[in-house]
Amino acid sequence: MIGILSAFGAATSWTYACFIWRAQTQKYKSIDINLIKNIIAFLIFIPAFINLSSTTALKNIFILLISGIIGIGLGDTFYLKSLQTIGTRKTLSIETLSPLMAALSGEFFINENLTTKSWVGIIIVTISLFIILKKGNDFKEENSSFSEKKNNFKIFAFPFLSVLCAVLGGLLSRMVFLQSNLSPFLTTEIRLLGAIIFLISLKGFKINFFLKNIEKKQQKRFVISIILGTNIGILLQQVVFKTLPIGVGWALLSTSPVISLFFAKNEEREITKKIIFFTCFLFFGLTLIIL
Repeated sequence: MIGILSAFGAATSWTYACFIWRAQTQKYKSIDINLIKNIIAFLIFIPAFINLSSTTALKNIFILLISGIIGIGLGDTFYLKSLQTIGTRKTLSIETLSPLMAALSGEFFINENLTTKSWVGIIIVTISLFIILKKGNDFKEENSSFSEKKNNFKIFAFPFLSVLCAVLGGLLSRMVFLQSNLSPFLTTEIRLLGAIIFLISLKGFKINFFLKNIEKKQQKRFVISIILGTNIGILLQQVVFKTLPIGVGWALLSTSPVISLFFAKNEEREITKKIIFFTCFLFFGLTLIIL
């Protein structure tokens, strides 16, 4: 039950945060936003290192650092870039492919087998996702530049890469939890550290502190989004990886497209009945996966 509640909590906090982040992607580079949010989140959670002991296996720390590089460093950068190009709800809809990839990776690499009912659920999710994307023209986009690009399939590479990186990062975290008693709190901080080291290196050790250039009200919103989407979101995600099989856990985490409907009017003016129906159908598929 803790894992299930944590998954819904993570999906909700992440969905709300990404709407705030998207506003910043129109002004600043995705890699800069990702780096700043990770640094702030790391500083907030720095007390977690109190739980780091000399008995902690270096192998597990290394795996978590790699998990942070792939899942947070690369994954979140691709995710933010996707928010910039195709919008929040569509990005979250494509992210729904993650249960399929997570379940397959769990089966192949850590022997977490799927039931027939779970496979049926995954097929439903895939079909629903395809229809939601196909019905993209039912949306009236505020961003005219996106309207000009929406038939360019290349822009969908960013969310797909985000899914791939996120699943690989989650798989590595799950492997560590199966081999150790590390807490979700500590593993979150180690993953953030890995992401920060990677992004700073990629930037040539140059950090764009863009927060000083935005209004105080926007600064507060951005910090709140970091606490929700990065600190609480990743922490709850780690709880999910610790307590549930990765395929099941990711199915629950992928309820973001349904949750995003509560925020979508801020970004997309109209949601048709078909979109609502197939999003709910998608959620039904996710339900089959976890039962």
